[in-house]
Amino acid sequence: MISAQYLGMPLEINDLDHENLNYFAYCAKHDFRLQRCASCKLLRYPPTTACPWCSELSSEWVSVEGRGTVHSYTEVHHAIQPAFKQYTPYLVLLVELGTHVELLAADGLYAAMYRRQMGDLAGEALEATMR
Repeated sequence: MISAQYLGMPLEINDLDHENLNYFAYCAKHDFRLQRCASCKLLRYPPTTACPWCSELSSEWVSVEGRGTVHSYTEVHHAIQPAFKQYTPYLVLLVELGTHVELLAADGLYAAMYRRQMGDLAGEALEATMR
């Protein structure tokens, strides 16, 4: 079992949770990877034991570039956990990844949480990254 602290909250990943152990092992190496279904070839996040679209159990980890198109965002002002309060406001983004787009369905959008402290990202900077 992996135990750690994140923003003052205890975090544990059980040894049987292979998907999250693999995901965070890649993150620790600064290698952004997502699971790709062996059957329908769709990328997925968060890591799961089976494809949420076709229920296939087999998957592979593929490198993806940390770039894409922002389709929507919201600014969160009320923390969902007490430990997040000091980081409000933060943004939650809906992003279509730029790499492996040919493998995505028309609705292949992935949500990513972008945490920021007040003033780290002005509205103008966000607009500049949107296409």
